[in-house]
Amino acid sequence: MSTHQVARAVDTAVVRVRETREELRSPAPRGEFAPDPQELADRWAALLTEWQRVAAHLAAAGAGLYDGHQDETGSTWAREREERRSTALRNHAAWTEQQRQKRDELHAEFWVSAPAGRRIRAAAARAGLSPNQMLARLAERASVDDDGAVSVAPFTPGRTPVASEER
Repeated sequence: MSTHQVARAVDTAVVRVRETREELRSPAPRGEFAPDPQELADRWAALLTEWQRVAAHLAAAGAGLYDGHQDETGSTWAREREERRSTALRNHAAWTEQQRQKRDELHAEFWVSAPAGRRIRAAAARAGLSPNQMLARLAERASVDDDGAVSVAPFTPGRTPVASEER
């Protein structure tokens, strides 16, 4: 950016800071200020401070063009900003994956007949599990064949945690 462009950016930021401060004093925020006028005012004040810093850097360096690579402060802030952005993107991706996993989970409450309930309780007690854990083990091992028949191969339940019990 040239010195002239930086000066225009400072002038624009000064105007926007004034406008947002006026808007904060008004009884009912309007237009672009409606969502959070204080946040917008703070952003413009920060931008003004940064443009003034860049203008001072140009004046001190006696340069006609701003080169971010020669501005140690600006370069450091840019690196930090990029690191925060990358971290935020990684965190968002992890959160999105967690939400997808939650959507895939099934939490169900259902009634079984008394005889089936007694069998489940007895099998769970022998294995040292709760009835809910026993049903989760059965569901983890259920398979469906091409004809739609559901079956569970014989297994010996134990205390080895399955994915649904870890949560």
